[in-house]
Amino acid sequence: MNKGQSPEPLDFFIWTVEDVGLWLETINLGSYSQIFKENGVNGEYLEGMSMFTTEQILRFIRRCHMKWGDFITLCKELRRIKVACLKGEQKVRRPWWAPACLSTVFLKVAKSNRQSRVVSLKLEP
Repeated sequence: MNKGQSPEPLDFFIWTVEDVGLWLETINLGSYSQIFKENGVNGEYLEGMSMFTTEQILRFIRRCHMKWGDFITLCKELRRIKVACLKGEQKVRRPWWAPACLSTVFLKVAKSNRQSRVVSLKLEP
């Protein structure tokens, strides 16, 4: 991810806290960038928000000092990205974390099945 460049929406589930901050700026919620960073809100966390219970949602809103309208905007934008990914509207490209030697394999699989996504090609030590 280049500094100051908006993160690739297709990769939202692997965004860093810095990527989330840049994305918040693009959806006019930049005032929450610092508090999201302090709370470690990354792409994986954002993806998991769809599974939150009401209590978890309220806790998140309190912890991040969010207004309800801003929380709704956040959820709408996340949904827009997820729908675009499922419809295959995003440009297919090799994720930054995948080795270059897998570029051809990744692109071939991604083009044949736009609804699948590779989440865990990261190698754990």
